[in-house]
Amino acid sequence: MGTLAGWVRIGEIPAYRAQPETNGPLPIVLVVQEIFGVHPHIQEICRRFAALGYLAIAPELYARQGDVAGMTDHNEIREKVVSRVPDAQVMGDLDAAVAWGEAGGAGDVSRLALTGFCWGGRIAWLYAAHSSRLKAAVAWYGRVESAATPLQPRSPLDIAGELRCPVLGLYGGKDAGIPVDSVQRMRAAAAKAEIVIYPEAGHGFFADYRPSYNPDAATDGWKRLLDWFERYGAA
Repeated sequence: MGTLAGWVRIGEIPAYRAQPETNGPLPIVLVVQEIFGVHPHIQEICRRFAALGYLAIAPELYARQGDVAGMTDHNEIREKVVSRVPDAQVMGDLDAAVAWGEAGGAGDVSRLALTGFCWGGRIAWLYAAHSSRLKAAVAWYGRVESAATPLQPRSPLDIAGELRCPVLGLYGGKDAGIPVDSVQRMRAAAAKAEIVIYPEAGHGFFADYRPSYNPDAATDGWKRLLDWFERYGAA
């Protein structure tokens, strides 16, 4: 069985989707981008899920605010694009992606999961507090504490007691941008979460196109993700 993959339009924004060539209905997984957008690494993750029988959808969640395809500097992306993306907009666009997956008949929203990386790791926590349909979420090295802004008023730690589904957090013990103390505060506050810290991994340890890639942590994290989805009815 082959894979059907490529770009679609969901409302006002593009999204990359991948699924096996079958009528379904298939479990749905929302794949939330790194700070660099829905680039080839995120697209490959979607195809990886498709090979396992999922309908994977990765919306371009800050397409309205700007195109980051040619940007490589984190600070430039944050200043010019990410800081202008309202959390409420992101939640609405993810809801729209779920509705799109359901409306086409290929997706089974009773088996809905989400995973996010880097910038998307923070979103994974927020969406788990927002959505009543989500069965399970996995946050890869997403920031859990940040200063409030008008567009991004709450951090994952602020909503730790409001999670509506189980969340698995995967973090690196050598992540220079997300201190272990911060992750431990999230662990203590989120009763519906399980957090794994890989002592020798840094930020971006799943990103096999970057020097930060840690194959041992990446392999273990992926296995834990699949087990998490199955355990909570999202597979």
